[in-house]
Amino acid sequence: MRAVVIGSAGSGKSTFARGLAGACDLEHIELDRLNWGPDWVNRSADDPSLFERLVEAAITGDRWVTDGNYRAAMVKTLPRATHLVWLDYPRPVVMRRVIRRSFLRALDGRELWPGTGNREDFRRWLDKEHPIRWAWDTFERRRGQYATLFEDPRLTAVEKHRLRAPREAEPLIARLAAAAYLA
Repeated sequence: MRAVVIGSAGSGKSTFARGLAGACDLEHIELDRLNWGPDWVNRSADDPSLFERLVEAAITGDRWVTDGNYRAAMVKTLPRATHLVWLDYPRPVVMRRVIRRSFLRALDGRELWPGTGNREDFRRWLDKEHPIRWAWDTFERRRGQYATLFEDPRLTAVEKHRLRAPREAEPLIARLAAAAYLA
């Protein structure tokens, strides 16, 4: 299984991907970890070729799950994917999740990706690039992009799953895990 998990910022992509990875014995590839360098260097914007090389190196195996919405990563992951999962949750659910996550991360101050020094900071909450603003500002555009992606004829061989409520996540992970062990 090679799965790509997409959805709005804060929808729970990483949590879902970790759960799927654990249930199906897959490598979990968190694209944010590959993208964000020390001092919040945005590799996909500042050094796209490095970011693409990191993604390519991460997906060389046959058993992985990625989470993230980076267009440059999708160019690499989707042609190899066997499964595509879209966490298409309502905006209030997404906003509640991204605000809670940001608040808890800012409170505990721990490093988000080891070795980067990157931490959540309350002072950045009003920045346009902060996950809370990003989730709000990109919600409708992303939804349209992913609806189009799900109809892309190049992905007809990919098994697609569109989750519209968080309660659908665990049952899908269980079904995919059962199918993986039967294969």
